[in-house]
Amino acid sequence: MNMSSIRTTLRTAALCGAALALATGCNKKADNTLNFTSAINTYYSAHPACLWSDPIKFPVQADTSDNSKTSGYDALVDQGLLVRTTAEKKKFIIASKQVNNYDLSDKGRAAWTADTTQPGYGNFCYGHRKVSSIDSSTPTTDNVGATTQIAYHYNVPDAAGWATAAETQSAYPALQTELAAPQNAQATLTNTSNGWQVSSAKSLNNTSTNAGKIVE
Repeated sequence: MNMSSIRTTLRTAALCGAALALATGCNKKADNTLNFTSAINTYYSAHPACLWSDPIKFPVQADTSDNSKTSGYDALVDQGLLVRTTAEKKKFIIASKQVNNYDLSDKGRAAWTADTTQPGYGNFCYGHRKVSSIDSSTPTTDNVGATTQIAYHYNVPDAAGWATAAETQSAYPALQTELAAPQNAQATLTNTSNGWQVSSAKSLNNTSTNAGKIVE
């Protein structure tokens, strides 16, 4: 084979390889890291991460003598999301205690995500998780109905300024953990006629309270 033929053969192989890679990349049902990442990121784009593990309703009242109840709200007052007023609440006929009343500020209402299942309830959502690495996946196929278990890491690149503030992270340690470094997570993906979709997802960062709630 002369040099001209060799060049032609190599060029043809390269073009075929590029075409195959393009076809694989465009096939949303293919079982590959690109499609798994896209499916998880699409899920998270519609499910923001929020501050509290359960939606709450404002206004709320907290005893000023219990720092565990006021510190979180006070941090959000510092960030302009809540407004605080003080009052006295009668305990008995001749006794009373000092309380703080917390309610949404104008800035807080703009940042508030309402719970569609519970009128009046909601959460402060601070950003969207995004896959930083796919660590493993269970064997699967590109057939519709196929499933796979994905282990991956995520971060929150678009976290709101109030969530990254030192006061907020001090009051909500789980939030600080969530934003400090990529976190472990798992997801179950199912192959559909429109490509891979998340059936379930959970974080494995062991945060016990007040962070990581995903709005459904």
